[in-house]
Amino acid sequence: MRLALDEAGRAAAGGDVPVGAVVLAADGRTVLGTGHNEREATGDPTAHAEVLAIRRAAARLGEWRLTGCTLVVTLEPCTMCAGALVQSRVDRVVYGARDEKAGAAGSLWDVVRDRRLNHRPEVIEGVLTTECARLLTDFFRTR
Repeated sequence: MRLALDEAGRAAAGGDVPVGAVVLAADGRTVLGTGHNEREATGDPTAHAEVLAIRRAAARLGEWRLTGCTLVVTLEPCTMCAGALVQSRVDRVVYGARDEKAGAAGSLWDVVRDRRLNHRPEVIEGVLTTECARLLTDFFRTR
């Protein structure tokens, strides 16, 4: 989560919402892809931290299936990112702060654990919650 927090800091430095993500290999140590929100920098509404980290991990592996991998992200994924997690076959998502307004891993929706879908990653929430939430609070306080 500390690596994801570093990524979130990069997003904030670029004027974007401070969300950072890291995809770890099955060994839990090898970083396959990283990302931070780049919507403002790129003008791309899909440039969320999770999507970028997933794309980079898949490119590194040369495979779209991220079976065995874990995505660590500072904020609970939105519906788009939750869908990307399901589609990429990530085994586990670990997140810091809950997103009561747009979260899709248990808060507002629970896309990642929907029984109607063909893949349901494990969800671990609340890792370094205070640090993750503080970054977001500080960012929005100045807006």
